[in-house]
Amino acid sequence: MTAGPGTPLVLLLGPTASGKSALALDLARRLPIEIVSVDSAQVYRGMDIGTAKPDAAERAAVPHHLIDIADPGERYSAARFAADARAAIADIRARGRLPLLAGGTMLYARALVEGLHPLPGADAALRRRLEEEARSLGWPALHARLARVDPATAARLAPGDAQRIQRALEVFELSGRPLSHWLAAPSERAAHGDTSGEPCRPSAQQHVTIALEPSQRTALHARIADRLHAMVRAGLVEEVRALRARGDLSPELPSMRCVGYRQVWAWLDAGGPIEPMIEAAIAATRQLAKRQLTWLRGMPDRIVVDCLAADAPARVLEALRRAWRL
Repeated sequence: MTAGPGTPLVLLLGPTASGKSALALDLARRLPIEIVSVDSAQVYRGMDIGTAKPDAAERAAVPHHLIDIADPGERYSAARFAADARAAIADIRARGRLPLLAGGTMLYARALVEGLHPLPGADAALRRRLEEEARSLGWPALHARLARVDPATAARLAPGDAQRIQRALEVFELSGRPLSHWLAAPSERAAHGDTSGEPCRPSAQQHVTIALEPSQRTALHARIADRLHAMVRAGLVEEVRALRARGDLSPELPSMRCVGYRQVWAWLDAGGPIEPMIEAAIAATRQLAKRQLTWLRGMPDRIVVDCLAADAPARVLEALRRAWRL
């Protein structure tokens, strides 16, 4: 087949520890695939262990894109991802190969296929005020405030998810409308009699979403725990310690707010036994997986594959063959 602009774009999405990366590598051995990472943490250089980044051998065997393209001191965004992904997709197709977008950052996936919503920009003064309030009252208190003005967004955020709680409150205070309003599709807003704001950028082409979802949540939780323990054995603490030693990073940066990195950084500040830190990182990763699954359930046209099933690779391969007419 010719991998031209009319070829459907395929996204392989799933929660953390669902096996996306390993499956994408396996598929690339069978089909002329190059992998485009949909991961807001793997974009950062020097963050390898805690992001489960493909190693050098895997990246040498199969071309990977949008990995190690930003410094941890930068604030990489969904808008930048969408632009970078479009460029990578065009480059892959120009060589007659097939781009497979694989990852778990659902906002990035949505930004690419649906376009960006007209959200208000960042306000440094407002963010400082919210951070000061959080230091005084705690993020759970701000989460409770968010629940009063935007219950839909609060329901999918953990009470300690500082970055997202802050952004949701910021959007509400700047625009007078909840974040859930802005993230709704234009048709959903119109159904409620609201036609304000610009519509999202329409998708430039057909796309197919394959979702790796566990049939048993407890089995996914066990995978998460096993992987976190393996990361610690592989040197996660040393990786975060080296990032801290740079002297130009802080816990407020998006890179250092990533699950695992945030907990290790706080533990290095406070000291104490390592086991509670590991348990906190596991709990935070479970919450991340829950949010990712909530995003996936909002994609009604996705093809669901049980990531725990023995035939998952075969089912995904068949879905790819149908999508690309191979």
